[in-house]
Amino acid sequence: MDPTPQSHPILAYVLSRLPSLSARTPRSPASLTSPRTRDLEQPSPRAPSGAAEAELVALMPGLRHPSVLSAMTRAVADVATARDAIRLLGPRPDHEQVDASRAILASSDPEGNEGEVEDGKVAASREVVRLEQEHEAYDAMLRDAEEKLERVYRMAMHGRDIQEAGAGDGKGEEEGSGAVDEEVVRVLREAEEGKPVERVNLADRQLRLLPEPIGRIRGLLALDVSRNQLKVVPDAIGGLEHLEELRLASNALVSLPDSIGLLSNLKILDVSGNRLKVLPDSISKCRSLVELDASYNALVYLPTGIGHELAHLQTLRVHLNKLRSLPSSVCEMRSLRLLDAHFNQLHGLPAAIGQLSALETLDLSSNFSDMRDLPPSIGDIAGLRELDLSNNQIRALPDCFGRLGRLERLRLDQNPLAVPPPEIVSRGVGAVKEYMAKRWAEAVAEEERRRAGVAESPKASTPREWLTRSVSSLSPYVKEKVVGQDKVAEEDEFLQQQF
Repeated sequence: MDPTPQSHPILAYVLSRLPSLSARTPRSPASLTSPRTRDLEQPSPRAPSGAAEAELVALMPGLRHPSVLSAMTRAVADVATARDAIRLLGPRPDHEQVDASRAILASSDPEGNEGEVEDGKVAASREVVRLEQEHEAYDAMLRDAEEKLERVYRMAMHGRDIQEAGAGDGKGEEEGSGAVDEEVVRVLREAEEGKPVERVNLADRQLRLLPEPIGRIRGLLALDVSRNQLKVVPDAIGGLEHLEELRLASNALVSLPDSIGLLSNLKILDVSGNRLKVLPDSISKCRSLVELDASYNALVYLPTGIGHELAHLQTLRVHLNKLRSLPSSVCEMRSLRLLDAHFNQLHGLPAAIGQLSALETLDLSSNFSDMRDLPPSIGDIAGLRELDLSNNQIRALPDCFGRLGRLERLRLDQNPLAVPPPEIVSRGVGAVKEYMAKRWAEAVAEEERRRAGVAESPKASTPREWLTRSVSSLSPYVKEKVVGQDKVAEEDEFLQQQF
């Protein structure tokens, strides 16, 4: 997938300044072997073309300087070639498909023997896994390029030699990363002295490190380390067995430790505003979770079984990520009251979404060209009160939409809707509900008429009844044949008498 202002703002900005790198027209496979001409020295410093770019330039005004832009372009010159290659591979498979393919491969040849004949299913599974690995490598390249561009910009703004920026290792920015905040030291000392420590607030302290001993504060109930510069969370966090609230928002986390699944009493987990691409599968073991906020990250999927054990989850926020689908296990979250998945790349919803009987608020807005249809089961969410479907490509609401009797707020703008028509939508949620309820009633009536017609047809009769009707329908032909035979016999007898 191409870098966007939402996922890779600096990289998207740099590539958009180079027509030869933006690859607006597809290239043939043969052309990939020929060198691509790039005008790296003369990138265009034209004005920002959108709100996202304008905001980026306001934060990083040096992007408009030709020398800075030229240096940044050289630092990521290999991205365009990789982007062409990934386009030829095709769309990325969803997470459940990849998991299923890996399971097939694991069961087909667990010892890893080579040379065995592969059937079509195994071969297809290998191709799915290979495609996922290619996309994974491409995404890693984009992340590295974005981080490299950040370093190039910082060096340029501090007057350092930007010619060497592309090869920088970033060590200078890590200076002092081992320093521990005085407040952290005080908290750990109190815990070692046996003093009760239940709530620790270390937000907004520019922390780069969370020491391992933090996991030994057994009585800790709430830990807030939001808005720092943390890149990792120590595995020792799993030792906080009584922890009920963990806030890690607005850091630089690229992953969460598997030990987070040991926090069986955790009720609130906030990991928003980081660089997370995946959540650990062990998060499903946090069975007490009531609220999970993983918004503003780079998530491409959610764990396949995330919904099987989170029976108490009421709020799930996963907006502003890169999710292409929601796992079917989400439909097992029977306590879920709010699901916010706006601004992703969702192609639809799980077929069983109607099982979320407690759901009151559902936000699916701004999935743009990817969101085209809604499953019929959405009409089963009887308690739904707020629904946002704006900025998608939905052309028709399913007829069962008329069963959402409690719906109070509905947004349908920026969709090519034909059902209901625009004049109905413009009159508000009440008119939409009435229109769709009428369609639902007509659909039910038509189904009843169809069933009644089937019941009266011969196909619905018993075999004996069918045979009786068939024989009776043939009786006129049988009688005519018999009568004809008698007439022939009488004529033969008359001729014999004459002779």
